[in-house]
Amino acid sequence: MVTYKKLTLLIGLPNIGDSLAKQLNNVGITNYEELKAVGSRNALLKIALLDNNGACLSMLYALEGAIQGIRWHALPEQKKFELKEFYKRMRKKNLFG
Repeated sequence: MVTYKKLTLLIGLPNIGDSLAKQLNNVGITNYEELKAVGSRNALLKIALLDNNGACLSMLYALEGAIQGIRWHALPEQKKFELKEFYKRMRKKNLFG
């Protein structure tokens, strides 16, 4: 069961709302330190493997932005390119919808 206390630890991060916080909690990521240790790519993979509903490029950007402490729109273009290439590779492997 997801507790409110665990959600608040994630919801305070940029780009992390209730829905994404719940998905992160469901895959065992309950705070910033855990998210940073897992990384945006692996966090998205975990979410996609548990429940592929909603795992998308925007979510990947949101996770990376949360790790960096910025809104995802402010991610450097090079980082967005790298994340987009990763996402495309994973889609080809049918890991994302």
